[in-house]
Amino acid sequence: MSERIVVGMSGGVDSSVAALLLKRAGYEVVGLFMKNWEDDEHCTAREDLVDAAAAADAIGIELEAVNFAAEYRERVFAEFLREYSAGRTPNPDVLCNAEIKFRAFLDHALRLGATRIATGHYARVRARDGRYELLRGADPAKDQSYFLHRLTQAQLARVMFPVGHLRKSEVRRIAADAGLPNHAKKDSTGICFIGERPFREFLARYLPRTPGPIVTPEGRRVGEHIGLAFYTIGQRRGIGLGGPGEPWYVAEKRMDTNELVVVRGHDHPLLLRRAVRATEASWVSGSPPARGRLHAAKTRYRQADAACTVTAAEGTTVAVEFDTPQRAVTPGQSVVLYDAEVCLGGGIIL
Repeated sequence: MSERIVVGMSGGVDSSVAALLLKRAGYEVVGLFMKNWEDDEHCTAREDLVDAAAAADAIGIELEAVNFAAEYRERVFAEFLREYSAGRTPNPDVLCNAEIKFRAFLDHALRLGATRIATGHYARVRARDGRYELLRGADPAKDQSYFLHRLTQAQLARVMFPVGHLRKSEVRRIAADAGLPNHAKKDSTGICFIGERPFREFLARYLPRTPGPIVTPEGRRVGEHIGLAFYTIGQRRGIGLGGPGEPWYVAEKRMDTNELVVVRGHDHPLLLRRAVRATEASWVSGSPPARGRLHAAKTRYRQADAACTVTAAEGTTVAVEFDTPQRAVTPGQSVVLYDAEVCLGGGIIL
């Protein structure tokens, strides 16, 4: 009997091609569509399910739909709101991967008799010396290892990333050649499983507005904010400040006084940080890195690689010092460490 693999199918082209490639390789493939957010006026779950079902039909595999909305709200969305309330800017995709896509989904797949799961993420897994390594995706423009850094060795042992060695253009070509109906579907963006929507308006449905002063670093009042939770470090648009001169940027959120600190200029010194500390460190590599030089770290998904030195990696805390100051380092986001193409893990920025 061939090995059974359950593929998380979102309705997009990447997960559809992942299922197609596994079917062609001779595996017994079952598609699984996860609904993790209850329908509202912005949710695209219905049309995504239709797209996933059409792709599964074209591939010739079964598709099951499962509702993880309760788990998502409890494990991901509640933490998402707590972080915003505390003045931080969380990355829900990181937590969603660790708690839903590779925990709730994996547990469900194992109950279906699967030996492993697969997704359409642009990343790779390599077994070496009794451990598993999470590698960057071959397409640098699509690499998603940043979002996967909180996976465990046990999870990596059960995961396949069939499109991780491909470029996005190749994935679309394979889909088109195979006649998959979603081969030209636009990539999804926005919050994990919640999708694209006016973010400030969405957040205001769950968090109260707590207005306060907008001040310069010297304490001069220049405006009023609607609530610190609705702003992020480095933000330019939506502050409500204009006038002549360089644009204003958010530099700090003072929770104790409810003040939003702004500065003028994209590269103002208060927007730059050379040293970063993080907590809740999680090491997908299986163990924390030794102190010393590292090839790179990222403080945001789209950030370019930045050479750094690990100054501490003890327990759940990690600290790094960058060769050059990094702009708009944001509490609540993740700093993720790399040794060349290998993702080591990371933590939540303080």
